Amino acid sequence: MSTIQKGSSEKKMGNRLTKSYQKQVLVLAVRAGELMMRNGAELYRVEDTIERICQACGIPYVEVFATPTGIIVSTDSGGDDGEVITKVRRIRSNSVDLSRISELNSFSRIFTTTEYSPAKGMEKLREITAMKPFNIWVRLLGAGCVAASFSAALAPTLLNTLFAFIVGVLSYAFSMLLARYDINYFMNGMTCCGMAALITMICSSTGLIDDYSAIIIGTIMLFVPGAAITNSMRDLLSGDMLSGIAKMAEALLVAVAQAAGVGIVLKIWFMMGGLQS
Repeated sequence: MSTIQKGSSEKKMGNRLTKSYQKQVLVLAVRAGELMMRNGAELYRVEDTIERICQACGIPYVEVFATPTGIIVSTDSGGDDGEVITKVRRIRSNSVDLSRISELNSFSRIFTTTEYSPAKGMEKLREITAMKPFNIWVRLLGAGCVAASFSAALAPTLLNTLFAFIVGVLSYAFSMLLARYDINYFMNGMTCCGMAALITMICSSTGLIDDYSAIIIGTIMLFVPGAAITNSMRDLLSGDMLSGIAKMAEALLVAVAQAAGVGIVLKIWFMMGGLQS
């Protein structure tokens, strides 16, 4: 039995059950697309995944329209008495989790090449949703290493690298705290980058570090929306102009907010007579 014949026994049992089966497939496909979008996948990949899941289940006509804030999917079982079913899903928040995206890509490949039923597919999606992120200490260690690495590239001294590691850990921990209270990513980035600048300038005033700019730059690299910029370029190159431009505008606004957070802190610091060189 080929993958296109999934659910063929259900379809033979009548048009009513065929419509029910079509709804199950549509719910599954939209859920997979939603999870991909929430974890930072490119929109063209989201649309392609939804189409493949529906077609693998024997639904011949599928139209998908995805934007950074929502998904619209319409399916038609074909024939004169075919049912047209449309589902809309609003996406209100997103993050970047490459491990989940990898699992979702694997799920899509397995689903379209094996005899997975929609119920089995939903069970697998629930398992992916329940995946726990990396341990908090691992994430903090990674954040510190990233900040220290960028700082060392700009000012390769031991003290600067050490302080960049500490500032990176503190700033990332603060961003995780803000995320618990559903602070939007604009304010989250601005606040965390401003905090990084403040801690760095306080350390600089003690004379322990000789290049505060390297530490600030190294730390704010943690919050630069690199994945969003990359995804927007991939969407543009694949012909999805609307989603590509929207993602690029979002990434630029986030970057501006982060720069504003650092700039405000430095401006106030210098106005109060702080160190300027």
